[in-house]
Amino acid sequence: MGPRVQLPPEIQLAQRLAGNEQVTRDRAVRKLRKYIVARTQRAEGGFTHDELLKVWKGLFYCMWMQDKPLLQEELGRTISQLIHAFQTTEAQHLFLQTFWQTMNREWMGIDRLRLDKFYMLMRMVLHESLKALKTRGWDERQTEQLLELLMTEILHPDSQAPNGVKSHFIEIFLEELTKVGAHELTADQNLRLIGPFCTVAAQTQDPLVLHNITRGVFEAIVEQAPLAIEDLLKELAEERDGDTPSREPPEGSVSGAEPDPGKEQWGDDDEEDSAGTVLQFDYEAVANRLFEMASRRDTPPQNRKRLYKVIRKLQALSEGLFPEDDIPEKAYRNPRGGRRVRMKKRLSESQLQNKIGGAAEEASRPDPSPASARRRRSAGADPAVPREQPGGRGRRGAPRRRRRPWAGARAKAADGQAPKAKRKRALEGQK
Repeated sequence: MGPRVQLPPEIQLAQRLAGNEQVTRDRAVRKLRKYIVARTQRAEGGFTHDELLKVWKGLFYCMWMQDKPLLQEELGRTISQLIHAFQTTEAQHLFLQTFWQTMNREWMGIDRLRLDKFYMLMRMVLHESLKALKTRGWDERQTEQLLELLMTEILHPDSQAPNGVKSHFIEIFLEELTKVGAHELTADQNLRLIGPFCTVAAQTQDPLVLHNITRGVFEAIVEQAPLAIEDLLKELAEERDGDTPSREPPEGSVSGAEPDPGKEQWGDDDEEDSAGTVLQFDYEAVANRLFEMASRRDTPPQNRKRLYKVIRKLQALSEGLFPEDDIPEKAYRNPRGGRRVRMKKRLSESQLQNKIGGAAEEASRPDPSPASARRRRSAGADPAVPREQPGGRGRRGAPRRRRRPWAGARAKAADGQAPKAKRKRALEGQK
């Protein structure tokens, strides 16, 4: 009998990570973290691409085997925070690259009952990768490397990413970026972070990717603007009064919106506080970047048409005009329209005075139209005066007579059924 072959540590850990017993899996995750720290601290240490693929396959099935939502969330947080165990940026990027490659390879085999846990895992890994970028001061070179990695593995036409992975990544990118860096990222940095989405939106041949980027990134920026207007005015007022020092947002940018109470927050307390703000954007700069990409000759016509609509909205925002009609009703705090009334603050003082003056002049002139007469009567006219009915026999303009309830209806309302005599006559009439 020959000597027993010793398996590499990565394969041994992967086998234990995919074990049937939860105790074995939890012990393997803790041991994996120590192994990563010890190996990447050495100058000659580090992992190869194939080794990390084996590690991620074990982590994937470790999450696959985990039941109960709270335990799944705890495990997802533990797995995603393994990125901080790597001591070099290159090792961290290789760890992220093999994660997304693993998700792309295994995605089609995930049943619908397990989809939510892997959606959560992708969100957490993206959150921790942005957090690692934050610890390095949002270095420009490392930011470009991370964005290139994400675009290559997920949104590039040659990537193997399924539609589910692409759509979820686009949906969560701005949300996780807001949680991590809303307090400190400037408008120029945010434009750099969404720059690859501008390029992909202009060049992609996939209509689903175009729709998801337009809706999940650019229109999300537009929709955040009305929610942030009050906090922006408050911030500017505090800065003018000298109460609290605050950075001046660039022209056309908005900061400060309320968090979505239905979304879960991960991270420390500072990140939970940052969820109360939105990312700052120079809307004119974003519009110019999109126009630069959309106006190229090689841009498909359908992409150009879709992006031009977003560009017009961004240009309006840069001028201080918020597209209220395009904002869904649920985006307003007060569903009865109070938020819409406060949105008049977006106008400058001169515009507001002109608007008020024009409305007063119009109100001073008599309006002989029947519609204006109805509006005046409904606003406070004597209810005893009969209303004027427009001519014609149309449904909306036809006069209505109040029908007196017949005795049978009153009796039915009292005891839940009509009198027997009435029901008998009704049955005879049907015969």
